[in-house]
Amino acid sequence: MTTIPALSGPAAAPEILASKDGAGRLISSDFQTFLKMLTAQIKNQDPLDPMDSADYAVQLATFSGVEQQVRTNDLLGGLSGQLGGAGIADLAAWVGREVRAPGPGSFEGSPLTAALDPSGAAERAELLVTDAQGREVQRLTAPTAGGNVEWAGVGADGTPLPHGLYGFELVSHAGGQELDRTPVETYARVHEVRTGDGGATLVLSGGVEIAAAQVSALREAR
Repeated sequence: MTTIPALSGPAAAPEILASKDGAGRLISSDFQTFLKMLTAQIKNQDPLDPMDSADYAVQLATFSGVEQQVRTNDLLGGLSGQLGGAGIADLAAWVGREVRAPGPGSFEGSPLTAALDPSGAAERAELLVTDAQGREVQRLTAPTAGGNVEWAGVGADGTPLPHGLYGFELVSHAGGQELDRTPVETYARVHEVRTGDGGATLVLSGGVEIAAAQVSALREAR
C-alpha cells in the first residue's frame, strides 16, 4: 500500500504550490490537486491510527488562508500597476511645461522666476543666492509683500553669472535682527517623468530631480 505523507500545519501550502510550475499561476488553480491529495491521504491512512479530523480542518484552513493572501497580493499588485500607469500618463502632459518646486534652479542665461513668501513680521527681506557648492553669490533686496520675482542671473557690474545650478533662500529681518530663512521655490522646465517605488519623479532643467508631490504650481513654458 502506498502511503501519502500527511499534510499538516503551515508547511502544507508550499508543498501544494510546488506541485505546479507556479510561474504566473494563482494558487487557486491547485485547489483541485489539493483535494485529490487529501482524498488519497484519507483512503491510504493507517486504519489502526487514523488521522484526527481536526488535522484535516487545519490543512483546509491553511490552504484557504494562503490562497486568499495570494489573491489579495495579486489584486493589490494589479491596482498599483493601474494607478502607476494612470499617474505617468497624466504627468506626461507636464513635459515641456514649467513647474514650481523647492530646490536648486538651473540658470542657462534666461531669468529664473522665484516665488517669495517672507515672514509676516518681516520689515526687510533679502534673496540669498548660492552656487552649486553652497557659496554665497548674491544678496538682493526682496519685496516684503512676497510674490514672484525674476532673478536675472547677472552680477553687480551687469556681467552674466556662469551657467549652472543655484540655490535660493529668503532671509527675513525685523528690528535689525534676522527672523528666519526659508527655501525659495523656483520654476523649471520638465524634461522627463519617471515612476518608481517611491512614486513619480520629475527630471527638470539641469538634471534636477524632484518628487511630483513637491510641485506647488504649473504653467506654460516661456
